[in-house]
Amino acid sequence: MHDPAHPDHELPQHLWRELDKALQQRGHAWRTPVLATTDAEGWAQARTVVLRAVDPERAQLRLYTDSRSPKVGELVTQPRATLVFWSSELQWQLRVQGRCEVRTQGVEVEEAWDRVRHTASAGDYLTATAPGSAHSDPTARPADGGHHLAVVIVQVVSMDWLALSRAGHQRARWQEGRLAWLVP
Repeated sequence: MHDPAHPDHELPQHLWRELDKALQQRGHAWRTPVLATTDAEGWAQARTVVLRAVDPERAQLRLYTDSRSPKVGELVTQPRATLVFWSSELQWQLRVQGRCEVRTQGVEVEEAWDRVRHTASAGDYLTATAPGSAHSDPTARPADGGHHLAVVIVQVVSMDWLALSRAGHQRARWQEGRLAWLVP
């Protein structure tokens, strides 16, 4: 079943526009997807992250994290992840599989830090201890005064879209530049 509002050739562009809209609209549900990685023991690790940039031309998404967080080690060891986006307003789920690259230094990281440094979340990247660590002083800063912001670049390999509707669910997968309609 195909929705005439989303012909085959336009669905991927519509999904990229919705991802971009999540950056512009603070309350958009797709702004905070769940990132799933695999830890050293083979366990799935899932956590909510904030979508920071969308590049449809390169089929890339960007996230920020603390360079000392467990997810960084997981992505360095196994550079593949899945992002799950859900919008109750749209009744859409989007699962994105991608290859990930973590950057901890360089121009892109410093440009990201320039955007974050004067926001409330800047403190998250300035703590003296790693995320999830126990410590007595949550305001302690690193001795060198540096930040621990890292940029995660997700190179999208596939997008699996599911639309829930009383009129009938729809599902499609975009992979390698092709769209295939699937049984929901």
